[in-house]
Amino acid sequence: MASFNKIILMGNLTRDPELRYTPKGTAVAKLGLAVNRTWKTETGETKEDVLFIDVEAFSRQAETIGQYLKKGSPILVEGRLRMDTWDDKQTNQKRTKILVTAENVRFLGSGQSREGGAPAAARPKPAALPAAAPEAVEEPPLEDDVPF
Repeated sequence: MASFNKIILMGNLTRDPELRYTPKGTAVAKLGLAVNRTWKTETGETKEDVLFIDVEAFSRQAETIGQYLKKGSPILVEGRLRMDTWDDKQTNQKRTKILVTAENVRFLGSGQSREGGAPAAARPKPAALPAAAPEAVEEPPLEDDVPF
């Protein structure tokens, strides 16, 4: 039987990322992601539905998330669904929770550079180049015969 487990989500962080390390030294970032859906009813009333999703990222990606993202940051997450199971110590019942294990996280905010460096406002601006006179460009004549 074939199966496929892939999810793509875009939303905003509901809290600052929580960065921790496993005993072997692997970084783990836990994120809360809010994904909104807006639609209009038959009467024209605008409705909004918000879904809150827990996301985990690992290794270098987790460290980068912990360093550059904060509550409210817009991100795109590509990953897979995972079910976490544990025993509730108070009720002795089995508990489950579905979360997303991130395989790729993209920062969408305009404040970050593509290299993940300083925010755009903190980067030095390139020096202005002197304006040059526009050069005349001669375009080739159009042919009537099109080869396709």
